[in-house]
Order: sequence, then structure tokens, then C-alpha cells
Amino acid sequence: MITKEAILNSAKRTLISESESIAKLTDFIDDTFVKVAELIYQSKGRLVVTGIGKSAIIAQKIVATLNSTGTPALFLHASEAIHGDLGMVQAADAILCISKSGNSPEIKVLAPLLKRNGNILIGMTGNPDSYLGKASHFVLNTWVAAESDPNNLAPTNSTTAQLAMGDALAVCLIEMRNFTAADFALYHPGGALGKKLLLKVNDLLDTSRRPAVTPDTSIKNVIVSISEGRMGVTAVLSEQKIVGIITDGDLRRMLNTTETITGLTAQDIMSVNPKHIHSDSLVVDALNTMENYSITQLIVLDEGNYKGVIHLHDILKEGVV
Repeated sequence: MITKEAILNSAKRTLISESESIAKLTDFIDDTFVKVAELIYQSKGRLVVTGIGKSAIIAQKIVATLNSTGTPALFLHASEAIHGDLGMVQAADAILCISKSGNSPEIKVLAPLLKRNGNILIGMTGNPDSYLGKASHFVLNTWVAAESDPNNLAPTNSTTAQLAMGDALAVCLIEMRNFTAADFALYHPGGALGKKLLLKVNDLLDTSRRPAVTPDTSIKNVIVSISEGRMGVTAVLSEQKIVGIITDGDLRRMLNTTETITGLTAQDIMSVNPKHIHSDSLVVDALNTMENYSITQLIVLDEGNYKGVIHLHDILKEGVV
């Protein structure tokens, strides 16, 4: 029965072993890496990434990272390539082939086929002297001293090294393209970051709900307006221009300090100069304003015209956090 201490020690050894393998890769970052990054950056086609076994899984992750950061990429499974999928490769594409040994049968068959139409072949291998290393125009060295498992068999350090080298390449391309957070959001419109950087107030604004009263509206009708609007607030308009707002908080404070509401009107309890935002503003800016002033709704004004109300609940429902 393995002890708790043995389990903890095994996990720590694995993480240390993998981190050391990644650190060792810095010795292999040289002019060849620069040429590969420049080749991919200047390419008029895509980067086709291929591999077999566990390397194929790493290839898929690298493709996902590249596509999401502005570098068009395509995954090609090495075994499927020699059974018809080779037609996916176009003349302008560069090819990155990943293999720890560089000598697997599929790679030996595939490598010359990948170069047949003049495509540039980049090998990522732990053995630059392998078949893949010698067949490639450029080689990214992902050599590791050993795997982290006690039998030195399970792909652990080697696949981590491949993944890290792919990330290093992707980050360099991000910087070469001046790829910004706003660009990233365009590729991730459904994620939280995409919503933060793309979603505008107008996208959430329900213009059919525009609760409003006039300064001389009775408190009873103010309450009705807030209740029907279902946003905890109503705007106070004079000649269609906003002069104040009344929130349910204003009503509670009034009831705590007033014996009777008879004769009171909207202008007696409204807050003047309400916080507001333009409909073309980002929703995240509306959220920040609400947080800064500890409020749950904002009046939306376009050139002074009352367009409606955006509520904190609407923002949270969209997942903009």
C-alpha cells in the first residue's frame, strides 16, 4: 500500500522533472527558432501541424492556441494524412511535424509527401539526427533527458516540452503581430473576455422599459412607475430632458423620515445629476461605474436623450464579470 508521503513525493518529483525539462529548452532557442517564427509570420497560407500518438494531441492544442491568437493553423493527423487527408495541405502552407523520436513509420512515409509540393517542413523532435530531423528544412529541438515516470516510458516530459515549445512559438507570433486583448476578444466573442471587450450597453438595453415620471408626479405614481419598470428606478423628465432619478432606495429613505406622503411629488425626493452612460459605451465600463459608486443601475443617455436603464442584473446575467 503506497503511503501518503510517497504519493506527495511522486507528484513533486514529476513536476520538478517536467519544469527542468522545460527550462532546458532555452538552450535550444537559437537562430533557427527565429527563422521558423519569421517564416510562419510571413506565410501567405496556414501552419499545418501534424503528429502521431500523443504528439498528435499536442499538435491539436498548438493549433487551437495559434488560431485563437491570430495565426491560421490546421491540424492534420499523420496516419490520416496518408489515407486521403493530405489534400488538406495547400501550396502556400508551412508544415510543423511533431515527433519525439522522429523515426516512427508514419513520419517516414509522411515527411517526403509533405515536401512534395514545395511546402516548407518544420520538424519538432527530441532527436534532431532522426529521419524527421534530417528531412526537415528547420528543426525545433525538444530533447529531454528522460520521461518523468519510473519506467521512462510514458510520454510526460517529452510532451510537456513539445507543448511548451509550441507556446513559445505562439507567444512570439502574438508579439510579432501586435495582437492585442481586443483582437483576442474578436476570436472569443462568447467568452467572458470577449464580452468585456465587445459587448456594448446598447446590446443589453431594453428600450421598451423606460420608466419615467415628471417632477410634479405624485409619490404614489412614482412607486407605480418603479414597480412597473421592474428595475428599481425611474427617471424624472422635464420637457423630455432628464432632471433627476428616483430609486427604490430613495423611497425607503423618504419613508424613514416622513410621516405622510400626501402632497409630496417626484421633485421632492429625486436625486439630481444622476450617474449615466452612453449607449455606445462598453458594458464593462457600466459595470465599473456601478461598482465605483455602489449603485445597481445606470441611466442611459445619448446626447442628453433618455434611452433607458441598464441594470446590474442584466450585466451579471450576460456573464460579464
